[in-house]
Amino acid sequence: MDLATFAQREARTETPVAVTTPRSVTPEPVDFTDTLRFNSPLVQLTEVNRDNERILPPGASGPHGAPYKMLRTQVLRRLDQLGANTLGVMSARASEGKTLTAINLAIAIAADPARTVLLVDFDLRNPSVHRRFNYQPELGVDDCLRQRRPVQEAMFKVAGYERLTLLPARERVEHSSELLVSNATADVVNEMRTRYANRIVIFDLPPVLEADDALAFARFMQAGLLVIGEGKSNRDDVLRSFQLLHDVKFVGTVLNGSREPVRTPY
Repeated sequence: MDLATFAQREARTETPVAVTTPRSVTPEPVDFTDTLRFNSPLVQLTEVNRDNERILPPGASGPHGAPYKMLRTQVLRRLDQLGANTLGVMSARASEGKTLTAINLAIAIAADPARTVLLVDFDLRNPSVHRRFNYQPELGVDDCLRQRRPVQEAMFKVAGYERLTLLPARERVEHSSELLVSNATADVVNEMRTRYANRIVIFDLPPVLEADDALAFARFMQAGLLVIGEGKSNRDDVLRSFQLLHDVKFVGTVLNGSREPVRTPY
C-alpha cells in the first residue's frame, strides 16, 4: 500500500464524525513506569526499515501522516463518546492492511500529548508487529498468557516514539482462540484497560473470517475498527464480518489502498 493513497471511510452504520479543533488539556504523565521497571528493550528503528515497512515517523509527521491523524481524530471522538479506551483492529481476510493500520493509528494517537498508546499483537495465528519493527522478542504476550507472567516483561519501546509501547506476540499459537477467551486473557485485558486513565489500547486481531479468534475475543472489545482493502475485500465478506460481530460497537471502517485523492472536509 502506498500511504499517499490512503483514505478512510466511516462505518456504514455510523453518522460521519466532523473533525474538531484539538482540545486544550494538561498532558498526563507518560506511562514509562512499567517498561522502565521491567527493563524493557528500546528498539532502534532505522529510517530505511521504517520506510520499507511504511511506518510513520515519530509524531506521525511527514506527508503520509495527515490521513492517519484524520483517522485518529475521528476514532478518538467516537471512543470518548462510547466511554471506551480499547479498540480492536480487524479485517475480513488476510493481507488487507489491518496490521499497518493498527501500527500507524497507534503512532498517530501517541502524537497527541494527552494520550499514551499500548499496541498489542493479538493476531496469535500470524504475529507480525515485532517483525515490522525488526525486533525478535524473547518473550511475548502469548508466553505471558500461558505462563501467567506480567505482560510488562514482554513490552518494548521504539526509540523516538515516546508515548507508544508495544506488546508483541513471539510465535504462532495453536488453539489461539481458546487462549484468547481464557481467564488469563480477561485478567490481562482488564489490567491493560484500567492501569492508565490516558491510555488507549489497540489490539491487532486476526482476520474475522479465517478463524474464530476475533469472534472469541469480541467480549473483551469495547470498540472495533474494520479495515477494508480496496480491490481485495469482498462485499459479502465485509457484511458477514459485521454480522458475526454484531455486538461490537464499530467506530468506523478504513478503506485501505484507495486510489482516490484524500480530501480534507470543511
